[in-house]
Amino acid sequence: MHRPTADICDAHEASVQVCDPLFGDFGGRLEFEGPIVTVETFEDNSSVRPILEEDGKGRVLVIDGAGSTRCALVGGNIATLAAERGWAGIVIHGCVRDAHELDEVPVGIKALALAPRRSEKRGRGTRDVPVSFAGVRFEPGQYLFADRDGIVVLPERPAD
Repeated sequence: MHRPTADICDAHEASVQVCDPLFGDFGGRLEFEGPIVTVETFEDNSSVRPILEEDGKGRVLVIDGAGSTRCALVGGNIATLAAERGWAGIVIHGCVRDAHELDEVPVGIKALALAPRRSEKRGRGTRDVPVSFAGVRFEPGQYLFADRDGIVVLPERPAD
């Protein structure tokens, strides 16, 4: 059952972090939530696929792509993999591509924009490190909520 981000903000005003309103909805699910896994990379999605090949267990992958709009870090194939493996969502400080495919994939995807160019494959990327963008510090294990109103993060999954 989804808890609206507005309700999370109201109930957890002292501990909630709220992302700046920079992100669009690109996946087939507009509402998602789950524990955070992070990866930091720049114009190289080599480290993204291996993470999404794992059992997602309802988690959310937060990708810090340094806000680059020159290429996409996630496309239709990777999004489909995420859905098949049980990931709740992906938040990308960067771009996605294959918009027509992403609309049909049952996973939540928030990203800055669309970009048709694919990323490089040079084996770069660092997993499970704190990343900061859009006014929020994302740390592995924190709990993320996303819907059409935005993205919010709590230190842990709330009991309520």
